[in-house]
Amino acid sequence: MEFRHMEGFVATAEELHFGRAAARLHIAQPALSQQIRALEKELGVQLFNRNTRSVCLTEAGIALLPAARKVLADVDLARRVAVRGSEDVVGRVSVGFAGASSRNALPTLARAVRTRQPGIELFLEGQTYAGAAARRVAEGTLDIGFARRPIGIRGLASHVYERESLVAALPSDHRLAERDRLRVADLAEEPFVTFPGTGGSSVRDALTHAAMNAGFSPRIVQEAPDSYTILGLVAAGVGVTITVSSVQHIDTPGLVYRPFSDDLPQLEAVLVWRTEGTNRATQAVLDLAAEVLPTPPAPPSDK
Repeated sequence: MEFRHMEGFVATAEELHFGRAAARLHIAQPALSQQIRALEKELGVQLFNRNTRSVCLTEAGIALLPAARKVLADVDLARRVAVRGSEDVVGRVSVGFAGASSRNALPTLARAVRTRQPGIELFLEGQTYAGAAARRVAEGTLDIGFARRPIGIRGLASHVYERESLVAALPSDHRLAERDRLRVADLAEEPFVTFPGTGGSSVRDALTHAAMNAGFSPRIVQEAPDSYTILGLVAAGVGVTITVSSVQHIDTPGLVYRPFSDDLPQLEAVLVWRTEGTNRATQAVLDLAAEVLPTPPAPPSDK
């Protein structure tokens, strides 16, 4: 199986257009078509359904694409290792993130990696909620995850980079919006908008725990995948939500935030990684994270 055939397959699969794929590879379209036919013949399967109007992947093509991308990534990594030499850290580190708590931390970390460890490529996977990020790191499908404590999974280490408070988000014309502070119990009869229950969102878990501790089960009327959509729905009057203080940069018309007077625990935003089997590139990213994302001071004890 020739590397150029795999390269041609990936380009065509991503463009779904032979002309654009050929231009991307700086080769003639007939040459690309020959490469695809040669690969199909070698594998004994058809990778694309094509006619005069469209190109789409077959089931075999869909199955091959992730492995083909990995082949190209591994070859690129080998080239960079050879070029940069053994003294530099070279590698690919996958990072899962989602939500407001990574809004400032992720760019800060990514800039530090680009500047000080240029041989490391960060592969960023968005919409990876805290619970899912921790599980995927433990499974080995992510190297580092943005998550929140408690983690509750063995074999993971964590570094606290932010502490957040819970706040209420309400429509600006809501009857409670005139108050300076709220109690969680004030929201007992309200409809709620929050993250999906199946995605591993720590914010949804915190909302549920706060409500249950205040003596009620939240009535969730709508779910949304991100804070921007949730807060837009709140502003539109669909419901209220309990969320984290780091979202308060989202200044949506018709929306207000209110702190709670309840004694609620802070949420600790963390980076998580496996305690065993961490490669050199991942460790280099973690070392930078400890420097550029220092742990904030713990809140004062009431004791």
